[in-house]
Amino acid sequence: MKKDSFKFVEDLFLRRADTAYLKNAIESAVDAICGLGENKKILLCGNGGSAADCEHFAGELNKGFILKRRITNELEKKIDGLYPEDTALFVKHLQQGVPSVPLTSFISTNTAYLNDCEPDLLFAQGVNSLGNRGDVLVCFSTSGNSANVLYAAKLAKAKGLTVVSFTGESGGKLKYLSDVLLNVPSSVTHLIQEYHLSLYHTICLCVENELFA
Repeated sequence: MKKDSFKFVEDLFLRRADTAYLKNAIESAVDAICGLGENKKILLCGNGGSAADCEHFAGELNKGFILKRRITNELEKKIDGLYPEDTALFVKHLQQGVPSVPLTSFISTNTAYLNDCEPDLLFAQGVNSLGNRGDVLVCFSTSGNSANVLYAAKLAKAKGLTVVSFTGESGGKLKYLSDVLLNVPSSVTHLIQEYHLSLYHTICLCVENELFA
C-alpha cells in the first residue's frame, strides 16, 4: 500500500483502537482488491444485515467514494470519436469503478433457486455462474458459520477465487476457508456489523487512494 493510504487505517485505529490487530488483514484485503486483473471482479455474499453490507460495500467500490475517479483518457477519446456531442456529459459525470457484484441482488434468480434447488447453495450458485479464477469473493458472516456463505467460500476456493471474510471474533468455520480474515473483537451480532462497516469503509478509502488518487 502507498504510504498515504495508511492514514485511513491509522484514523480507524484512533476511533477503534481495539481493531489494531487487524492491520495486516486490512492491508491484505486492500492488496487483494487492488490486485484484481483485467476483467476480474468482486463478488459479495451475506445474510440479513450482512446482505445490506454487501450492497453498501459494492456501492462504494462501483463508483466514487470520496474521490471523483475521472474516466480514463483512452475512454474519453473513444467517446469523443463516436459521440462528440456527448463527450462533456460523460466526462463530467461518469466515474471509474472496481467491478463489484453483490450476489444478494438477483431477486428473480435467487428466489427461483431457493424454490427449485438447495437453499444452502444459493450463494455457491452465484459463484458458480459468475466467479472465475482471479476474482475475489467477499463473505460477511457475523458467526462465521452461515451455511450458505460457507458453501460459497468452498466453491470459490475450488474455482481459484481469493476469499476475504468479515466475521465476529471467533471467525467460526469460515476462518478455515479464508485467505484474508477480518474477525472483529465482538460476539454480539449488531456490534459486529458496526465494526464491519468501519472496516470496509476504511478498505474502500485505501483502495480508492491506491487506484484513483
